[in-house]
Amino acid sequence: MEINTIPLENRFRGYLPVVVDIETGGFNPKKNPLLEIAAVIVELNKQGNLEITERHATHILPFKNSELDASALKFNGIDPYHPFRMAIEEKDALDKIFTPIKKAVKRNNCTRAILVGHNPAFDIGFLNAAIQRTQIKRSPFHPFSTFDTATLGGLAYRQTVLAKIAEAAGLEWNNDNAHAALYDAEKTAELFCLIINRWKQLEALAG
Repeated sequence: MEINTIPLENRFRGYLPVVVDIETGGFNPKKNPLLEIAAVIVELNKQGNLEITERHATHILPFKNSELDASALKFNGIDPYHPFRMAIEEKDALDKIFTPIKKAVKRNNCTRAILVGHNPAFDIGFLNAAIQRTQIKRSPFHPFSTFDTATLGGLAYRQTVLAKIAEAAGLEWNNDNAHAALYDAEKTAELFCLIINRWKQLEALAG
């Protein structure tokens, strides 16, 4: 796939922002499984503005001997073993998500991806645990550095809850679609791009 963009190598100190959202079977990354993962790649268009260029998502089967927390499943509405989920094994899921990210890192002349998330400590914790479990030798992501849209939202829009930030920013939000990994990742990516592009405009005005 050919993408008409400007390499992002100099914008974030050699890191490529990739928005990630994860749905899980609980809150313990060692015991509870990944159930969904979505990654949204953002890049600079020819006007120098950040925009979404790729979206990737997959459903994941619980890893062997993992524990499922009933309250977490009630919250995200996921039936982990429903046949229509078309879920795949954890390592296959990570390979599926990581492959296009590695290509995007390369075409942007970046050294690694950096995870962008809403309260991303949760997502990076589960992602790192899954990488360790599946013995993936090299993740495209920085192992601990992240960008947090809760913090950015608090700065730019005086809100920290994703739905409230989206409303304040004038973005569409559908509560019925929330807590699905791809929807939340897309909305987080839209917000991240909006804030970064807004900062660029402010820099230009300050000139």
